[in-house]
Amino acid sequence: MTLAEALSLIVITDRGLAHPRPVEEVVVDVLRAGVKAIQLREKDAPPRELLECALTLREKTREFGALLFVNDRLDVALAAGVDGVHLGPDDIPVAAARGAAPPGFLIGTSTDIPGVARDLQAAGADYIGCGAVFQTTTKKDAGEVIGIDGLAAVAAAVDIPVVGIGGVTPEGARKIAEGSEAVGTAVISAVMAASEPGRVAQELMRPFTRTETLEEL
Repeated sequence: MTLAEALSLIVITDRGLAHPRPVEEVVVDVLRAGVKAIQLREKDAPPRELLECALTLREKTREFGALLFVNDRLDVALAAGVDGVHLGPDDIPVAAARGAAPPGFLIGTSTDIPGVARDLQAAGADYIGCGAVFQTTTKKDAGEVIGIDGLAAVAAAVDIPVVGIGGVTPEGARKIAEGSEAVGTAVISAVMAASEPGRVAQELMRPFTRTETLEEL
């Protein structure tokens, strides 16, 4: 499976939205449904707690052959031995992270500007999260809504995978797949707050995933 295929859906954790279920329970549900990329994002968790959570989720993602990224914290990602990190604009620069990371370590980052996307690719980014594509209240730092056209411009500017983020629903995923070259989406509330996370995850992946690939997962 290529990185682009694995990124047909990135499920981003949020223990507040998952409550009263533990995050691990929701993650296992979506992994069973075929999700191949999880991002651990717990902004308020102390580093030690974040590391413990990363180690727990790492066991589950490896069991299902999925990727695990840690949001923001390169140090925690490296200490936990996960597959990669997702860096925001205020985090350590991509080039610096690439210099500190071992071979094969994946680095994702975020932008909604085509020129910046090209620079991030040149600096060593493996994929880009782009948004907010739709209106969202989950991420307070999501920025202005850029729509499908804004996402399409970023995806067309680079050769690395681009995923749309921000207020994505199954219907929104279909619009993204039809209207841009994005390889998938990244979601928080659509899955974390769902009563049936695995079912919703499959609906979100469907526009980007061939039928035969879903049957193999």
